[in-house]
Amino acid sequence: MIDIALNLIVVLVTIGVVMATVLLHVAYLTYFERKILGWMQDRMGPMEVGYHGLLQPVADGLKLFFKEDIVPAQANKIIFTLAPILVLVPALIGFAVIPFGRDTISIFGLTFRPYITDINIGILYILAFASIGAYGVLLGGWASNNKYSLLGGLRSAAQVISYELSLGLAIVGVLLMSGSLSLVKITLAQGGGILHWFVLPQFVAFVIYLISAIAETNRLPFDLPEAESELVAGFFTEYSGMRFAFFFLAEYANMILVSCIATILFLGGWQAPFEALGFIPPILWFVIKVYFFLFFYIWIRGTLPRLRYDQLMMFGWKVMIPLALVNILVTSTVLYFLKG
Repeated sequence: MIDIALNLIVVLVTIGVVMATVLLHVAYLTYFERKILGWMQDRMGPMEVGYHGLLQPVADGLKLFFKEDIVPAQANKIIFTLAPILVLVPALIGFAVIPFGRDTISIFGLTFRPYITDINIGILYILAFASIGAYGVLLGGWASNNKYSLLGGLRSAAQVISYELSLGLAIVGVLLMSGSLSLVKITLAQGGGILHWFVLPQFVAFVIYLISAIAETNRLPFDLPEAESELVAGFFTEYSGMRFAFFFLAEYANMILVSCIATILFLGGWQAPFEALGFIPPILWFVIKVYFFLFFYIWIRGTLPRLRYDQLMMFGWKVMIPLALVNILVTSTVLYFLKG
């Protein structure tokens, strides 16, 4: 009975630390984005709240918390209320199987692992919950009783279906090479330095994954569901206060989640690129790689214009999916002959 209680304490503390860390990074990712975009555009970015604007995310959070929460008169109030939660919760649940490091930590006789859990279908778990978030976007757009919101929700649903398919197919090559669906085992399969990382033999899949991940998270140049010039703000046009904040948090949490998955699948997870650099803590390597992808997100936003919707869909179905299928065919053929 005591062992069960201790294990429960370990799990609850680990969940609390992971969720608090993720939400802190979500808050300050908005700050880093505004700062980096400011430097790219030859301006300062946030400067007023705290030293160089470091407390700006706190001020933004307080503003949204106290802002009036408006529900349109003709909206479906129940679904309108539940939709933001249905978007945010799946984004956070995915972090349950992300391995952030290798070394366990012992505190007061309790052993803590650098991840909440490791299941043998970890990547399927993330893909399954990520798909649920699309329902929240679609339902939020429909429940608002606003034509712009409905169009944004429909665009998001079509976009997610299109690019989730290519994203899932891009992962298959890595799964074939690692022989596992566990994110811990996929990371361990890339041990031995940068030459063993899957980004080299699976470079085509890596590029497909990157493009699909940007489209999945509705970021520029694929932010058609919330295109301000066409749809005001798309599916969350009618949202305000904390409900708007939930959509905002979900978008940035998804950015971090897909960056974590890219790090694990293609860049060796917590592994150092060279054995000589093994003295650097594994969790620090993981954070560096994740922020490399997050910087790439911001860089793309500051560089590329938005695509037309027909170009977006045509690119997904006529380029991305065929390329992903060819990559699976080539990978499986090569592995068959190498192991045969």
